[in-house]
Amino acid sequence: MSKREIQGSVVKIAGDKTATIQVERRVMHPKYHKTVKRFKKYMVHDENNQLKVGDVVIAVECRPMSKNKSFELKSVVTGGES
Repeated sequence: MSKREIQGSVVKIAGDKTATIQVERRVMHPKYHKTVKRFKKYMVHDENNQLKVGDVVIAVECRPMSKNKSFELKSVVTGGES
């Protein structure tokens, strides 16, 4: 079984070793047949506290680490505003 990967941008540093990322997906509206954006936020485990707000990251599914945290950082795609 393969692990699910998500890509999104960091919107918040939520305490020690945790970051919140926002994932955007585009779906077709059922009635108007227009492409609309849908957003969802995920908590990601950041072992080395290396993430900053604005970074684009890839996270991979893992065992639940807390009530809301089931993803861990795989790689940083691009850095934030520096």
